[in-house]
Amino acid sequence: MILSRYIARKFYMAFLQVLAGFWAIMMLIDMVEQLRRFSGRGIGTAEALHLAAMNTPASLYRILPLITILAAIAMFLTLARSSELVVIRAAGRSAMRFLLAPLLVALVVGGVAVAVFNPLVAATQKEYDRLWSAAADGAVSTLSLDDSGLWLRQGSDAGQTVIRAMRANTDGTELFGVTFLLFGTDGLPSVRVEAQSARLEPGAWALTGAKRWDMSVPNPEREAVTLSSDATIPSNLTRERIRDSFGEPSAVPFWDLPDYIAGLERAGFSARAHRVWYQMELAQPLLLAAMVLVAAGFTMRHARFGKTGVMVLFAILGGFAIFFLRNFAQILGNNGQIPILLAGWAAPLAAVLLALGLLLHLEDG
Repeated sequence: MILSRYIARKFYMAFLQVLAGFWAIMMLIDMVEQLRRFSGRGIGTAEALHLAAMNTPASLYRILPLITILAAIAMFLTLARSSELVVIRAAGRSAMRFLLAPLLVALVVGGVAVAVFNPLVAATQKEYDRLWSAAADGAVSTLSLDDSGLWLRQGSDAGQTVIRAMRANTDGTELFGVTFLLFGTDGLPSVRVEAQSARLEPGAWALTGAKRWDMSVPNPEREAVTLSSDATIPSNLTRERIRDSFGEPSAVPFWDLPDYIAGLERAGFSARAHRVWYQMELAQPLLLAAMVLVAAGFTMRHARFGKTGVMVLFAILGGFAIFFLRNFAQILGNNGQIPILLAGWAAPLAAVLLALGLLLHLEDG
C-alpha cells in the first residue's frame, strides 16, 4: 500500500510539473499573439495577459492526453534511472500490479477534468469570446436557445432586429412560427412582424403568412396589415454565420450538455456534433489511462537495456497516433459516417487493448 501511494504521488507530481510547464509556455505564446493581433488598437500588456489567461485553459484541455503521456514517460524514466523499477520487481511486484497506482491517478484526473475543469474551460472560453469581440469591435454570437425556442439577432445601420422562432430546419435557414422585432436607432421597438415561416435568402428573409404591426402608433393592432406572399425583411445573416453562432461543443459545460442537446433538437437543429463530444468527454478518463499504458509499454524498462531515446520516441508517436485517431473519429462521427458511440469510445478502447497486449507480450512473453 505504501509503495502504491509512492508511485501514485510520483506520477501525480510529474503530471503537475508537465501541466505547469505547458501552461507557462502557452500563456507566453498566447500573450504575444494577442499583442500582435491587437497592436493597432492600443491593447496593453495587462489586457493581453487577461486575454491569454482566458484562452489558455481551452488549449490545455485539448492536449490533456498528450500531457498525460509525457508525465507518464517522465515518471517511468525517473524510476528506471534510479533503479527503483529493479527494486520493485525484485520485491515481487508484477508490472500489471505496479501500474494500478498510476492508472487510478489517471482515471481520477480524467474524472476531475471532465467534472470540474471542463465547466471552467467553458466559462473562460465564453469570457474570452466576449473580450475578443469587444477588443475587435465585432458582433457577439447571434444565436441562443431556451425553452421557448431559438433567438437570433441581426443588425444594420437602421438598427437591430431580434428574431424568435418556435423551431427551424437543421441549418437555421428556415424558421417556423417566427416573430421579428425591429428596433430603431434610438433603441426602441419600431415594427413587429409575425410569420408562419421565414426562409433565408441572400440579403433578406422571405416571409410566408406574415402580419406587420407598427409599434410607433397609439394602437398597433388597428393599424396592423397582412403582408403579401413576396414580403421580405432585409438581413445580413448567412448560413455560415448562423452555423458559427452555435460555437464549438466544447464551449458548453459538460453538465449542461444534455439539456443543450435537447434544446437543439427541440428547435429542429442537428445536435450530432454535441452528442459526439458528450461521449468523448465520458471516455476522457479511459483515454488518459490508455496514455499511461502506452507510455508503460515502451518506457517501463531498465535504463541499462539501452535505446531509451528510441523507446521514448515510440511512446510519444504512439500518443500522437491515438490523439489523431480520436480527432479523426470525432470528424467521422460529426459527419454521420460512423455511430456516435463508436466515435467517442473507439480510440480509447483500441489504445487500452493494444497497450495491454504490448505489456503482456513484454512481461510474459
